[in-house]
Amino acid sequence: MNPDTLSAALLDVIAPLAEARRPGASEGLTAADLVLERPKNRDHGDWASNAALKLSKAVGANPREFAGEIAERLRAVDGVAEVEVAGPGFINIRLDAAAAGALAKQIVDAGEAYGTGDALAAEVINLEFVSANPTGPIHLGGTRWAAVGDALARLLSSQGARVTREYYFNDHGAQIDRFARSLVAAHEGRPTPEDGYGGAYIGDIARRVAVAYEGDIDALDAEAKQEAFRELGVSFMFDEIKASLHEFGVDFDVYFHENDLHDSGAVERAVARLRELGHIYEADGATWLETTRFGDDKDRVVIKSDGQPAYISGDLAYYLDKRERGFTQCIIMLGADHHGYVRRMMAMCAAFGDTPNVNLQILIGQLVNLVKDGQPVRMSKRAGTVVTMEDLVEIVGTDAARYALTRSSTDSNLDVDLDVLQKRTNDNPVFYVQYAHARTHNVSRNAADSGVDRSEFAPELLTHETESALLGALQEFPRIVAFAAEVREPHRVARYLEELAGLYHRWYDNCRVIPLGDQPIEPVHRTRLWLNDATGQVLRNGLTLLGVSAPERM
Repeated sequence: MNPDTLSAALLDVIAPLAEARRPGASEGLTAADLVLERPKNRDHGDWASNAALKLSKAVGANPREFAGEIAERLRAVDGVAEVEVAGPGFINIRLDAAAAGALAKQIVDAGEAYGTGDALAAEVINLEFVSANPTGPIHLGGTRWAAVGDALARLLSSQGARVTREYYFNDHGAQIDRFARSLVAAHEGRPTPEDGYGGAYIGDIARRVAVAYEGDIDALDAEAKQEAFRELGVSFMFDEIKASLHEFGVDFDVYFHENDLHDSGAVERAVARLRELGHIYEADGATWLETTRFGDDKDRVVIKSDGQPAYISGDLAYYLDKRERGFTQCIIMLGADHHGYVRRMMAMCAAFGDTPNVNLQILIGQLVNLVKDGQPVRMSKRAGTVVTMEDLVEIVGTDAARYALTRSSTDSNLDVDLDVLQKRTNDNPVFYVQYAHARTHNVSRNAADSGVDRSEFAPELLTHETESALLGALQEFPRIVAFAAEVREPHRVARYLEELAGLYHRWYDNCRVIPLGDQPIEPVHRTRLWLNDATGQVLRNGLTLLGVSAPERM
C-alpha cells in the first residue's frame, strides 16, 4: 500500500462519515486534500493524518471524536494493521508487513517512472539560469546556478511540466565594451585597462582573434579594431562557456541574444503594450514606467532623455517575448547581488497584467566559497581573479561538484570543502550516496551468482525494523520529489538520498539477501532482493534528478 492508495482509502472512509454529520460536507473533497505525513517518531506508526482536525469545523464535530470514528472504520481496511488517535485528533496509521512491503515490487516494476507525477502537466516553463556575461570563464556563482538550475529543470520535468532551459546571452552594453578594450590591450602588449578584465584567458582569446581575423587586424583604425575584437572575442568566449557547461552536463535549449531585443524592435513593442495598459508616462524628456503602482520604491526610466533605452527596457522586452512564446511561468535564477532587482521585476510583471511570483518567479542564490586545508581558495590559474567552473571540476570531478553545489539551499552561503570532496569515505556525501547505489548492484550480482533471484515475492516476510524503516523512506520519494519541484529546492532530493543511503547501509548490515554457508535459499532471501533492487532504483532515480551519475561499481 503506497501513500496514494492509503489516501484513497482514507477518503472512502471519511466522505460518508462527513456526509452523515452534515450533508454536503464532503462535496469537492479529494484524496489530495487528505495529506499523509511520515511521523518523526516511527513508534507512532507508518503514516499520520490531520484530516479530522482539518475537517472537524466543516462537519460540526469535535476533532478527537471525529478522529475516533475515522480510526474505527480505517481499521477494517485491508493492509491496515493498527490505527490510533493521538493528541487533539491526529490519526496514526500502521500498515501490516505485507501492505508495506508490497512497495518494493511496485518500485521495481515502475523503474525510472517511480517518483514522477503530473502535478505540473499544465505548465510551460521557461527556466533561465547561469546567463553569465561572455567576458570570462564561469565563476563559482554561475557554476552553482548551473548545477541547481539543471537539477530544477529535471525536477520540474519529472512532474509533467514542459521546461525550456534558456541562457540569456548578454552581448550588449558597457561590460562587453570593457571586454573588447581588454582584448585589444592584450594584443598590443599594453596593461589591462583600469576598468578592464585581467587573467591569462584574455591573452588566450586575443591571440585567437588575431589569428582568426581575415586580414591585417593591426591595419584597422581604433574603432574598427575594437569592434573586430568585440565580435570575435565574444564569440570565442561564449564558445568556451558553452563547452564548459556541456562538460559539466548542462546544455541549454535556447541561447537568447540580448542584441536581438534591441535589433528586432522588441523594446518598442513592450513599451507600446505598457502604454496601452496605461502604465507609461513622459516626464523630464524621458519615458517612464509607473512601477510604484505595483509596489516598487520608485518609477523606472525606460527610454532616457537622449533617446537611448535604459537597462530595464531589455527586461520589459525579454519578459514579454517569453510570455508571447507561450510560457506560463518564467523562472529566473539570479546571484546574491540582484536582491534589489526583484521588486522592480515583480512590478513589471504586474504592469503587464500578470501575477507576480506565479507568471514570474525569481530565485536568488548566495555566494560559494571553496575551502582547502581549512583556508579559502581565492584565485584561478587561468582567470586570475576568481575561481572558475573548470577549476572546481579539475579538482573534484563533475559528480562531486554538481552534488556539492546542489545539496544545500541556495538561500544560504555555501562553503565547499575540497578536502572532503576528494575523499572516498562516508564523510564525502556524494561518495556515500553513490557507494550505496553501487552496493545494491554488488548485492544483485552476488545474489545471481548464489542462485537468489526475484522469482518469488512474499512482502509479509519483510518484518525486521530496518526493513520497515527502509520501506518507509522509499515510500517518501515521490512526495519529496513533488515537493522539491513545487518549492524549487533540489537540495531536498539530495538530503533525502543521504538519509536513504544510511537506512540502506543499516539494512545491509542486519538483513541477508544471500544465505550463509550451506543454508537453503528461502522466500525471505528472494523477497529481500526485491527490496535491495527497489532501493537501488530510487537512489538511481534521485541521482539522475540531480544530474549525478549512479555508478554500478566503485
